[in-house]
Amino acid sequence: GRYERLKNVGDGTSAEVAFVVADEHQGRGLGPILLEHLAAAAAENGITDFVAGVLSVNHNMVSVFREAGYQVSRTYDGGTLRLEFAIDPTEALVSVRNSRERAAEARSVRNVLHPRSVAVIGASSDPSKVGNVVLTNLLRGGFTGPVYPVNAEHRAVRGVRAYPTLRDVPDDVDLAIVAVPAEAIDAVLDDCLAKGVKGLVVVSSGFGETGPEGKRSERILVHAAREHGMRLIGPNALGVANNDPSISLNATLAPVLPRSGNVGFFCQSGALGIAILDEAARTGIGLSAFVSAGNRADVSGNDLLQYWDTDEHTEVVLLYLESFGNPRKFSRIARRVARNKPIVAVKSGRHAVPPALAGGGPEMDDSIVRALFEQAGVVQVGSISQLFDSARLFSYQPLPQGPRVAVVGNSTALGVLAADAARSEGLQVSRSTDLGARATPDEFAAAVSNVLAASDVDSVIAVYLPPVPVPVEPFAHALREVVHGATKPVVTTFLAAEGIPEVLAVRDSNGRALRGSVPSYPGPERAALALARAWRYAAWRSRPAAQVVRPNGIFPERAKELVAGWLQSSPGRWLSDSEAAELLECYGIGVTPFRTVASEDEAAEAARQVGYPVAVKAMGREWRHRPDLGGVRLELADEAAVRQSYRDLASVTGDPLVLIQQMVPRGISCVVGVQDDPSFGSLISFGLAGVISDLLGDRAYQVLPLSPDGASELIDAPKAAPLLSGYRNAVPVDKRALIDLVLRISTLADDLPEVRELACEPVLASATGAFVTDSRMRIGPEPSAQDLGPRRLR
Repeated sequence: GRYERLKNVGDGTSAEVAFVVADEHQGRGLGPILLEHLAAAAAENGITDFVAGVLSVNHNMVSVFREAGYQVSRTYDGGTLRLEFAIDPTEALVSVRNSRERAAEARSVRNVLHPRSVAVIGASSDPSKVGNVVLTNLLRGGFTGPVYPVNAEHRAVRGVRAYPTLRDVPDDVDLAIVAVPAEAIDAVLDDCLAKGVKGLVVVSSGFGETGPEGKRSERILVHAAREHGMRLIGPNALGVANNDPSISLNATLAPVLPRSGNVGFFCQSGALGIAILDEAARTGIGLSAFVSAGNRADVSGNDLLQYWDTDEHTEVVLLYLESFGNPRKFSRIARRVARNKPIVAVKSGRHAVPPALAGGGPEMDDSIVRALFEQAGVVQVGSISQLFDSARLFSYQPLPQGPRVAVVGNSTALGVLAADAARSEGLQVSRSTDLGARATPDEFAAAVSNVLAASDVDSVIAVYLPPVPVPVEPFAHALREVVHGATKPVVTTFLAAEGIPEVLAVRDSNGRALRGSVPSYPGPERAALALARAWRYAAWRSRPAAQVVRPNGIFPERAKELVAGWLQSSPGRWLSDSEAAELLECYGIGVTPFRTVASEDEAAEAARQVGYPVAVKAMGREWRHRPDLGGVRLELADEAAVRQSYRDLASVTGDPLVLIQQMVPRGISCVVGVQDDPSFGSLISFGLAGVISDLLGDRAYQVLPLSPDGASELIDAPKAAPLLSGYRNAVPVDKRALIDLVLRISTLADDLPEVRELACEPVLASATGAFVTDSRMRIGPEPSAQDLGPRRLR
C-alpha cells in the first residue's frame, strides 16, 4: 500500500491512499491492518485526511474502509466512488481497532494452546536433558494428537519414531517445542518457517538473560517468527499446558500438572514455575491452561488476557508478573477482562527494576501498588500462597455482595480470631455464633444455614476444629450440603486443612472440582483476607465502567508543537517557569500571573503589571516551598514594600533574579504531580503539601488516563483529605475546581508522554477555586511503549 500527498488540494494535509491484498490472502482482515499502518505513517508526516477512489462494484473494498471504524463521506463520479475520511484516532476507530486486536491476539494464542500436532526439536533419550523431560511429559500427559521427536542421531526416542529434522516429518506440525542450544536455533527456525509451524515454545536458555549479545539473538528470533506469522513463547520458558480433555497438552518441564479446572495461569518465571504448579496441585487449584513465558520476547501476559477473556473454560485468571512490557495496554485489557473474570496477580521485582526502566519519581510502597491494581480491577496479592487463597474462593464460591460477614464455629478461640481478622481487613462482623465443642453435625449445619438466610449477612466463615478425635465426615457432609446452591460465599478453617479437602469437594464424573466445593484455609486470618479481597473486587465490578472525558478549551496540537520544538534543541531538560506556564495554558490551566525581574525598578513595574497585592519570591529551587528559609514575602500592598522585599531577598540569596507574583486567596496548599513508574507508566498523584504530608508519604496515585470519578476518588484518597471538606467547621474548598484541574493535568500527561515529570505545587484550594502558583516540568524522550498506533502484522 501507499499514500501520496495532494499538494494542490486545500492546505496540503490530504493524501490519496491505495493498497491491494493478494487474492489468496483476502478475507483475513489484512486490509484494515494495512490501512492502520498507512494512516499512522501519514499522520507522522502531517497528513490529516485520506481520500480514495474505489469502483462502485468493489463492495469488499468499500467495507474495508467502513469496518475499520473511520467516519467516511462518499461521493459518486460515474462508476467510481470517492471516499474521504479523517485519520485521527476517533473513539469509534479505537474501539474497532481494539476489538480486532483482541480477536487476532486471542486467535494466535489459541493456535499455541490447541495444537493438532506437536514436534519436540532436540528430543533426547538422556533423562537429564530438557528435550527428554518435555517429550516424556507430553507422552505421559496423554496429548490427543501425534507427537514427533526430532533427533538427528536416533531413529526413535522413548519408543516413538524420530526424524532427523523437522522438514522430514511427513505431516503438518502446529506446535514446535525447541530444546536445542541457543547457537543452534537459526537452523531450527528455518525448518519451522518452512514447515509452516504456527507456534514456537523455546525452553532453551542463552538469550536475552545472558547480556547484549543474547538480547540481539533474541530480537532476531522474534523478528523472524513474527515475519512468518508464528507466535513465540520464551525463550527460557518452562512451557505451556492445556488441561482441556480434548487436548491434554503438557508441553512443560513439570512432571505433574494440577487437575483440570477453570483457572488460567500465566507465569513469567521459569525457575519458579515447577514449584508453583506443584503448590497448585497440592492445594486443589484446577487449571484450564498454564503458560510460562520466560523472557517474554513475544507472547506476554497481555496476549494471554486477550485469550482467556474469550475462553469459555477459564473463569479465573492468575498472573505471576515481574514487569510489564506495555503497562497502558495491560491496564486497558485488564479493566475489560476483570468486568467478567477475576484477575489475581502477584507482582514481584518492584525493588529490582533494571536501571533502564527506573523512573524519576520516588519509590512507592506496596499499599500504593495495590491501589493501582484495584483501579484496573486486578486483585493484587503479596505471595504465591495468597494467590491460591484468592483463586480457590473465586473458583468455587460466589462473590460476596457486601462487607458483612458471619462467623460460625465450634471453637471460641478460633471464632474470636476469625472475627478480629475480618474486622482488620475492613469487613463488618454482623453475626458470631459459638456452637461449643459438643456441637453435632446437624447443629453445625443449622447454624450455617441460618446465617446464610439472614439479610444482614453477605458471607460466612465456618470454623471447625474438634477438641478430641472424632469422625469428621458427618460434619463435612453437613457443611457441603448446606453450602450447595448458596448465593453467598462460604469459606472454612476445617481441621486447619489447606485447599479443597476431599470431604468438602463437589466433583464431576471426571474428578474435577466444581462450584459449590468449600475452600479451607490453615487459619481464619487467611480466610478473612481472601474474603476481603473478594468483596473489594465485587464492589469494583458493581460500579459502572469509568468513562474518560476530555476537558473543554484545550489545544493539544499547540502543546505538541511546543514540546517538539523544545526537544529539538535538547534531548531532555527542565522547562523554565514561563515555558511550563505556556504548556499548562494549552490545557486551560492558568498559572497565577508572575514576572521574573533582575532589578528593584523592574520589581516595582512587575508588581504594577500583575496587580497588588503581590508576593516576592526567591528564584532558586532550593528556596521554593521552604518558608522556613525566608525566601518569600507575602501580601505586599505597595511599591515601597516591593522594593524593600526585593533588596532583602537579593541580599539573602545573592541572586538578583526574583519572581513577582499576584497574590491569590488563602487556602489549603495541595500538590498535583505526574511521574514515571517502571511498572505502570505515567502516574498522577495528589496530596496536601507540607512537610508532614511529605514525611508520612500521604499521597494518592492513579494510572492515566483519569475519568471524572477517578479524579474525585484521587482527591478524597489521602488521609488528610477531610481538611478539604470543611474539617472542624472550616469552610469547604471548591472540589469541582480541584477535579477539573486534576483532569486537565491528566489529559496533558496522557497526550504528551514526553512530559516525564510534572508538579503543580502549591495549588491553593479555597471556596473560590483552585489556584496554581508554581509548577515544575521535565521533558524528555518517551519513557516506554505507548498503547497507541497500528497493530503489528503477525
